Order: sequence, then structure tokens, then C-alpha cells
Amino acid sequence: MRARIFTEGVQQCVGYFIIPAMLPKSIRKLIEEFSKLPGVGPKSAQRLAMHLLRTPDSRVNGLSDAVRELKEGIVFCDKCWNISDQNPCPICESQARDRGKVCVVEEVLDAAAIEKTGDYDGLYHVLHGVLSPVDGVGVEELKINELIKRVRDSREEGGGDDGEDCSVTKIREVILATNPSLEGEATALYLQRALMEYDVEVTRIARGLPTGGHIEYSDDITISRALKGRGGF
Repeated sequence: MRARIFTEGVQQCVGYFIIPAMLPKSIRKLIEEFSKLPGVGPKSAQRLAMHLLRTPDSRVNGLSDAVRELKEGIVFCDKCWNISDQNPCPICESQARDRGKVCVVEEVLDAAAIEKTGDYDGLYHVLHGVLSPVDGVGVEELKINELIKRVRDSREEGGGDDGEDCSVTKIREVILATNPSLEGEATALYLQRALMEYDVEVTRIARGLPTGGHIEYSDDITISRALKGRGGF
């Protein structure tokens, strides 16, 4: 955990790093703010601040505008809970998507990674985390109830299986694409049990050996899952 930022004499400290007191106050403040970002240490924050100081005003203004507009122009889609600049998001509004499939992911970037492959044509549902009782994250802190309601409403009100025009398409399949961590597996198991009462197929993304990996260096669980998830060749 990063130590609290404090002032001691004429020097300002960030963790164990002392910001030189000779630097102008505006530079020290920028270093302090950069150092609060994940993955950015005090040294990196100092380099970033000095880089911006040498950057043309037009580029600095562009960066500041982008940071300011980040919160102002972003909304959550009230269907899939992905972030977007419109509500509903373009994916949920697209008629070219297979609206009978919903891929459930932990975070926004997980959906982006799957979409980048170009191999998935369904919809998404972002949970914004995983179940973790140790961290105080339960069902109410995630978008789990929203997923269950989404599936239930689609089964009760939906049509569209026969190509008929219907505003709500029945969800045929829910793909659980949470990470293969302890929390991810627990979340997937909870969702599988919660969706059992609805006439919907619940699937789990395949797990196994990564491309370029070596069997001899893989752990027993990975090899076992690769064997169980084998397919035709």
C-alpha cells in the first residue's frame, strides 16, 4: 500500500520518494497526482510531469480536455452495464448482433478483449467485479440481479426465436466468461445456479493450454482442463 503523501519541512514525500523542494509547486502537485495512478511510481510520475512540461501546449490541452471529458461524456448502458457515450450502447442497439446470446464478463476491458477477436457476435453483460466475501463484495455490489432480471424478462416477454419482430428477444445462451480465478469460478457457479430455473443454456468459456505454451511447464489443473475441453481436429 502506498504511504500517505505528506509534507515534511521544505520537501514533499510520496511514499519513500522525496520530491525535490526546488521544483515549482505546480510540478510537485502534478507528480503527486500522477503517483496516485495504478502502476505509476513516484519516479515515473516525475518523468511524466517533466515530459508534459516539454510538450507543446496544444497536446497538453488535448490531454487535459480528454481527462475532463472522461467523466462528463461516459455513461453506463442500462442493459449491459458496459460504458459508452450513449444509452443504450451501440452493441445493445445493433440489429446485426445475435441478441439470443449474452456473454457475462467481470470488467469492461474483458468485453473489449473479446470484442477485439471479432469472433463473437452476441451481446454482453458486465458484472463490474466478482463475488469476494473477504473484500465485502456480494451480489448487491455487482450487476448480478440485473443479469437475472434481463434473462427472466427475455424468457417471459421475448419472442424472436422464429425471426418474428419482437422488441425483446429470448436469451437462448448465457456464456460465463469470468476469469479462472477462485473468485471468478465462484461467481460463475453462483450464476449457473441462479439461472437454472430459466429455460436458458448456460455455458463456460473453454480453458486450457495457451497458444505457444508447453505441456511440461503447465500445472496439473491446466492440463486436466485442456483434456476435458478437447475438441475435434
